[in-house]
Amino acid sequence: MPVSIKSAKEIELMRTAGRILGRVHKELAREIVPGMSTLDIDRICEELIRSYGCIPSFLNYEGFPASVCVSVNDEVVHGIPSKNRIVREGDIISLDTGVIYKGYQSDAARTVGVGTISKQAADLIERTKLCFFAGMQYARAGGRLFDISGAIGDCAQRYGYGVVRDLVGHGIGRNMHEPPEVPNFRQRFRGMRLRPGMTLAVEPMINAGTWQVNWSPNGWTVTTADGSLSAHYENTILITRGAPELLSVTEEEEEYLNHMYLAV
Repeated sequence: MPVSIKSAKEIELMRTAGRILGRVHKELAREIVPGMSTLDIDRICEELIRSYGCIPSFLNYEGFPASVCVSVNDEVVHGIPSKNRIVREGDIISLDTGVIYKGYQSDAARTVGVGTISKQAADLIERTKLCFFAGMQYARAGGRLFDISGAIGDCAQRYGYGVVRDLVGHGIGRNMHEPPEVPNFRQRFRGMRLRPGMTLAVEPMINAGTWQVNWSPNGWTVTTADGSLSAHYENTILITRGAPELLSVTEEEEEYLNHMYLAV
């Protein structure tokens, strides 16, 4: 399947989907407090998505039973919400979710702290964002896809973190997962040239310890092999003729993110 180049109309639909998803993440983060279950988080997320006239893209996708992946502490991705999993003060939670708006998808992840968290946890969350923006320096038309990957991995390694290798980012559009794959670590080759109109979900998954992971018996949840904390930061981006456009952020986020972009 070739990499799709989106038309102006498709880009506008994806831009709307992304803005909505950014608002969902912002509003969902405000709702998380100690003592709630991860199933409570899923319920709130689904209600938010549907309140904007969108469909939760994760719900029943390849059998996943929820609208948001809620991954706590050493869980990297694909944590399945449960009424028995209660979040506690000091936990960090990776929230990975997506929306479908008029047939087009957006995918984004944020890692948030519950109450007061440790400096180690706060640093991991912030530096995972920095890894994303290190990659964005190379997300330009005419550049090479795997230069994004190399920059993300190099940034994480400067802090002594492990970069998950078993899972990668991806193209996105009418389908949640489209070509190309976008690894978060340096590759042997530089990959394909980027073209305006490509839309990618770039998603560093960074562990405080080893890069190695374990897969849970449920077939979904991925955890760090050494029990260390993990953080996840993802946006749907558009390759343009200039700087990449982050589709899955709110208007309020843009000023902060522009400062972070300049900091790497």
